[in-house]
Amino acid sequence: MAEHESLEFGKADFVLLDNVSLEEFMANLKLRFEKGRIYTYIGEVVVSVNPYRAMNIYGRDTIEQYKGRELYERPPHLFAIADAAYKAMKRRNKDTCIVISGESGAGKTEASKYIMQYIAAITNPSQRAEVERVKNMLLKSNCVLEAFGNAKTNRNDNSSRFGKYMDINFDFKGDPIGGHINNYLLEKVGVKCVFKCIFQLVKGAPDAQLRSLHIQRDPTAYTYIKVGGQIKSSINDSADLKAVTDAMKVIGFTTEEIQTVYKILATILHLGNLKFGSDGDVTLIENSKLVSILGDLLSTKDENVEKALLYRTVATGRDVIDKQHTHQEASYGRDALAKAIYERLFCWIVGRINDIIEVKNYDVRVHGKNTVIGVLDIYGFEIFQNNSFEQFCINYCNEKLQQLFIQLVLKQEQEEYQREGIPWKHIDYFNNQIIVDLVEQQHKGIFAVLDEACMNVGKVTDEMFLQALNGKLAKHAHYTSRKLSPTDKNLEFDRDFRIRHYAGDVAYSVVGFIDKNKDTLFQDFKRLLYNSSNPVLKAMWPEGKLSITEVTKRPLTAATLFKNSMISLVENLASKEPYYVRCIKPNEVKSPLLFEHERCKHQVEYLGLLENVRVRRAGFANRQIYPRFLQRYKMISEFTWPNHDLPSDKEAVKRLLQGCGFEHDVAYGKTKVFIRTPRTIFSLEEQRAEMVKRIVLFLQKVWRGTLARMHYRRMRAALIIIRAYRRYKVKSYIREVNRRFRNVRGMKDHGKHVKWPTPPKVLRKFEEALRNIYNRWWAWTLIKDLSPEQLVQIRAKVATLECLKGQRADLGLQRAWEGNYLDSPGTASSFTLISSDLQRKDKFMRVLFSCNVRKINRFNKAEDRALLITDRHLYKMDPVKQYKPMKSIPLYNVTGVSISPGKDQLVVFHTKDNRDLIVCLQGMVPAGDSRIGELVGTLLSHFKSEKRKLQVNIVSPIHCSMNGRKCTVVVETKINQSQPDFTKSRSGYILSVPGN
Repeated sequence: MAEHESLEFGKADFVLLDNVSLEEFMANLKLRFEKGRIYTYIGEVVVSVNPYRAMNIYGRDTIEQYKGRELYERPPHLFAIADAAYKAMKRRNKDTCIVISGESGAGKTEASKYIMQYIAAITNPSQRAEVERVKNMLLKSNCVLEAFGNAKTNRNDNSSRFGKYMDINFDFKGDPIGGHINNYLLEKVGVKCVFKCIFQLVKGAPDAQLRSLHIQRDPTAYTYIKVGGQIKSSINDSADLKAVTDAMKVIGFTTEEIQTVYKILATILHLGNLKFGSDGDVTLIENSKLVSILGDLLSTKDENVEKALLYRTVATGRDVIDKQHTHQEASYGRDALAKAIYERLFCWIVGRINDIIEVKNYDVRVHGKNTVIGVLDIYGFEIFQNNSFEQFCINYCNEKLQQLFIQLVLKQEQEEYQREGIPWKHIDYFNNQIIVDLVEQQHKGIFAVLDEACMNVGKVTDEMFLQALNGKLAKHAHYTSRKLSPTDKNLEFDRDFRIRHYAGDVAYSVVGFIDKNKDTLFQDFKRLLYNSSNPVLKAMWPEGKLSITEVTKRPLTAATLFKNSMISLVENLASKEPYYVRCIKPNEVKSPLLFEHERCKHQVEYLGLLENVRVRRAGFANRQIYPRFLQRYKMISEFTWPNHDLPSDKEAVKRLLQGCGFEHDVAYGKTKVFIRTPRTIFSLEEQRAEMVKRIVLFLQKVWRGTLARMHYRRMRAALIIIRAYRRYKVKSYIREVNRRFRNVRGMKDHGKHVKWPTPPKVLRKFEEALRNIYNRWWAWTLIKDLSPEQLVQIRAKVATLECLKGQRADLGLQRAWEGNYLDSPGTASSFTLISSDLQRKDKFMRVLFSCNVRKINRFNKAEDRALLITDRHLYKMDPVKQYKPMKSIPLYNVTGVSISPGKDQLVVFHTKDNRDLIVCLQGMVPAGDSRIGELVGTLLSHFKSEKRKLQVNIVSPIHCSMNGRKCTVVVETKINQSQPDFTKSRSGYILSVPGN
């Protein structure tokens, strides 16, 4: 049963109608069409109404919804019937087929394409390249066959003018491995029909290609197109032509073969434009230029083309004579040649596709059983203003398919009831076997009478054929003519006869029946085409190699060939498990909004859809196997939910239905339960829907609790794992540090070269602290044996390195720092005396630094001075006057020092009162030695010991204040400069230092 859709869309299955009547059926069909539901079930038959618009129900998402599902689990759709056929083939290893039927314009061709699309989409999950290649070729063959076999008619923009039955072969895995196409080409190019490929060529081919084929882009320039009456082309002709050409390449057509195909189409167009005239008793070709064009396209000599068109070779015994055609015979031969060329072309294309896609080298012992799904897309029932031989054959084909449908449906239904032990209730239906016999019965059927007329010696006319029909079928209930019904003015004397088909009455004109049945083509044309230098064209006409005098057996007529092919087709379908798609045309104007009640009602009647519903409901509207029924409805009963403990599923189903009070509305078969009325199904569905809500709520609660517990357990486990992993990483890190630094005391550098292991994230701060501890220990090992004086010097050097590293070139770290450079043998007596006096006076504890300097005085003059820095004061001395103190600056008044980044010895002492001291250290021995690093480090170390901060600036130029006035000091290098010296500038001072 179809998925339980809302009633606003009507019943998804006609079997579930409350009242089985034509009115109810039509109302449901119309409602679903208006609501955009174009598919409806009759059990396992899909009824499809052509929507005449694009619908977004065939995409990949929709395919996934139907893949592997049962019919009843999803709303009605073509994909459901395709999946059912595929599953039946795969599960039961049995050949299946999908029969698509309906009148012209009902949507059969589109249905077949969507079915092929679905089968291709759900197969080959392992993406095997060979299977993908086969799938692609099967899909592309649709594009090619549609172009060469479909035409635009008054009733259908894409009418199939041929019947196509495609077998798709599958391996044991259910993947397509090949296929075979049987075609039933009936209506050929010429008077009434212009195929899509011809429009695509004329309107869509590139200019260069048209020039090579001598074709104009104007369709009205060609007689066959104008007579066909369908001159309107598509805006997509160019794209369509490219798609067809690309599809042919994908399938495996060579470039030469594709070129030959388009040459043949051009040949047909030029043949239609040939005109014949007469000069007395001689027949001539009026537009002889076309003869040379035909010779070029057919790769043969012009004179041979002209001779074949104007003469017929007749063999009388051993003599061979050329008999000239009359004007009428030449025109007939021209049209016959055009039709025959197109028919051969179409059959050659089908044969070429079959050669490529057919299964080759398949061994059942190695590859398993080869199963088949057949898809039948054949022309629908046709009733035109003028119905001829083609419409007669098409409608006979539909009679055969209708007969097969009725027989198989009734047979399967009857067999199922008998197999399950359910009494069969006979349903009356119209058996169209009487119409089939009317057409195909030997000796008495219309085909037999037509063949007999064609074989008679002498001239036999269509009127004579009609007289023969009147004589043999005068008493047949489904046949009449004007002679048999003189008062019926809808029929013409000596021209029309009427058949009462299952789809309605159709009047046929016998004009052309004899010629079309003979399908005569002069042997001269066959020899002409066989002798072509084009190998592709030559291969299409093998019978052209026969000798002129060779006597051949009379060929079978078109009617006999068609009848034999239909009988073979029906036998082939009957051997498979059939699935049906019944297509309905909603209106004649191709409108997506119009539902013509009477038009659709007529189709429903002649398709026997109401009888199909009654057969399905013959006592029981629904049947399901016990496990499936139980799986769907077991939640309704406490005896079956969640699982039963009864002896069998059958007993469980009985207990369930008895509990619901439906025991009088069901019957129990051997493997299935049969439900009599749709109301029981709806009641079961309603109870199921109510219980599903409760089950869903219960499952949601249970599942949410389960999810919460699972989440908690995962979080708890994760926490335990994280903790254990962290402990492991910490222990591993500690063990690795212990291993690497185990003998650190015995190492020469006390482990300085040892590379520290990378710590885990959680130990990064710990590692920093550990490194600090190690560094302090390592430093202690270096300085523990130093004297207090050495220790002071080390601290000063460390302070220099921390402050100036990377910012100044020479820090003087490699030499010993003396600090008090003025306490030397040359100055010891005078400087020592002054230093002692200052110590007694200012109470300083020690000298930090002393050195000779060059400074700027308050008059902006440079002069030599000495600099003494103690732990309390900074003294400026005059070395000329026995180091007489000239100025004393308390050290707490010094806020910072500024030095340049170069190698010069410039130092600026910044004070709180903005009276900065600018000096350049000098008197270094050896010359070029730097004492800036020592001076800065000594001050930094002292300030740090007193817990004070000293600002050190490494800049150029240096900004400072002299007696409250802001100025800058710039260092310049001069090559001729012997000693550093200061000069005045506009903004301050310039220290000139010697160059290299």
